[in-house]
Amino acid sequence: MAQLKRTSDADAACTRLADPKALNPVVESPAPAAAVPDPADFDRLLRAIVMRRNLGRSPVSLLTAMADWAGHLAFAPTLRWQLAERASEHSYRLWRYALACAVGGKPPEDCSIEPLPQDKRFVDAAWQQWPYNLIQQGFLAQQQWWHAATTSVPGVSRHHEQLASFTTRQLLDLLAPSNFIATNPVVLRETLKSGGQNLWAGAKNFVEDMQRQLSHQPPVGAEQFKVGETVAATPGKVIYRNELIELIQYAPTTGTVHPEPVLIVPAWIMKYYILDLSYENSLIRHLVGKGFTVFAISWRNPGPEHRQFGLDDYLSRGVHQSLAAIGTVVPDRPVHTVGYCLGGTLLAIAAATCGRRCDPCIGTVTLLAAQTDFADAGELTLFIDESEIQFLEDMMWSQGELDARQMAGAFHLLRSNDLIWSRYVRDYLLGKRTPVSDLVAWSADPTNMPYRMHSEYLRRLFLDNDLSAGRYVVDGSPIGVSNINAPMFVVGAEWDHIAPWKSVYKIHLQADSDVTFALASGGHNTAIVNPPSASSGRHFRVDTHRHGQRYVSPDRWIAEHEPQPGSWWPAWFAWLRQHSSALGPPPSMGAAGYEPCSDAPGTYVMNR
Repeated sequence: MAQLKRTSDADAACTRLADPKALNPVVESPAPAAAVPDPADFDRLLRAIVMRRNLGRSPVSLLTAMADWAGHLAFAPTLRWQLAERASEHSYRLWRYALACAVGGKPPEDCSIEPLPQDKRFVDAAWQQWPYNLIQQGFLAQQQWWHAATTSVPGVSRHHEQLASFTTRQLLDLLAPSNFIATNPVVLRETLKSGGQNLWAGAKNFVEDMQRQLSHQPPVGAEQFKVGETVAATPGKVIYRNELIELIQYAPTTGTVHPEPVLIVPAWIMKYYILDLSYENSLIRHLVGKGFTVFAISWRNPGPEHRQFGLDDYLSRGVHQSLAAIGTVVPDRPVHTVGYCLGGTLLAIAAATCGRRCDPCIGTVTLLAAQTDFADAGELTLFIDESEIQFLEDMMWSQGELDARQMAGAFHLLRSNDLIWSRYVRDYLLGKRTPVSDLVAWSADPTNMPYRMHSEYLRRLFLDNDLSAGRYVVDGSPIGVSNINAPMFVVGAEWDHIAPWKSVYKIHLQADSDVTFALASGGHNTAIVNPPSASSGRHFRVDTHRHGQRYVSPDRWIAEHEPQPGSWWPAWFAWLRQHSSALGPPPSMGAAGYEPCSDAPGTYVMNR
């Protein structure tokens, strides 16, 4: 897909800002090079080079964590003795397991180690046959021992403990018996059955994938999901464009609509159309079909020239300018706002700002897998400390941005079994192709991060947790989530490793309004993209906490609420209807000053 190089005259009509001064580019050209180079620039350049060569990780952060762990372990002889005893117990259990297998009996239950529920590497029946059952039991015993060794050392900081445990887990996953031909019975079975054709096919898959990666092409099979045709295909028009966003208004599919419009604020770290995937998986299409007028922000994919875009730009030129445009198209009506992931965090900041100003433009706030307190922000915090951010800032300083591929590597490491090693076994050892879904194709279409914005949100939100602490400043004054005075619908995902649901649940401690909380089965993306037609085996829990009621802990909440089968979407649609007025005629497409200028999904989503 060709990259957008210029804007047509019709498209230029979209570029209208409420403030005429905003017509000037927000991008500040880098200052001219000084006659005498700053010596500190050499240090920054060195750290940038090291960061790129080290797969986006700070070597100092990792070495510090391992030194913290090893140093405290050295001063814990009792713990070392207990670990030695645990190793002896594991060896004895493995010996009993092997002895039972050798005589043809069933191994005692107290000798067997079951994989974790999400570990699917050993589900095939071939792993229960000798000697592979012994191999996988030995590996699981090692996994348990190293988990105990890295998570029970007194004196180690919490962050360093998590980083040490994560690092050893990555090494164990690398050395898992499922990754090697000789120790994987499933691969051996396929090799004998096909006469080695699976390995030949896997080699061809590997070469093809490397060629695509080097040429920055999407994975095999992603071509069937074309933006604007098979995904991001809900009809609509771009009614506004500035240097940072395109605002899309979707065409109504019902004769009457609720007067209150819906604004979707997606995360800027990926393309917006995760909420407008293929026909059945499109949340936007479902919303339009339920009688809502829907608007969505499509963030620009920034380049190095946009290095000075900051969080304040994303707030003012993104959310606030979209609300101003919607207020012109649908005047005198509060807006149902929806934010996904970091887009939800940005929406919470915008809603708190409007609440502080007593601005009634926001009618309801829906947060999808979005955090407002980053004290327990999931495994992403493994990559966030002062050292990591300093090295990352210097790498972005040298590039002007964080390349999307550099960021994708961190996300893949968080789920290495699912996103790296399971694909390695299937594609390269078994010679098969991992099926590509619309969600997989979307994840292969990422966006870059401007230098200034990425640095600000890592420091202000993740590292310093300013929003939760009431230190986040907008327009010179701090705001807090308690400033939000609109009803809230908050969705958490049971197996979310990016925004853990118990972290999302903390909104109950911050909000001064009614909060309806839904907990959906699935991960960060699959729990949200959960259409009713494809919700077989899915479930959710939901309940409303009224303002002024006593706080209930997340563990007690989940124990008191039985799961309901299916998708949470219908429950949310019903909640939106409860907070909407009676149906009436749909609004016009655009308005004076916001005339439609191009078809959805617009132009920014096409930039790679």
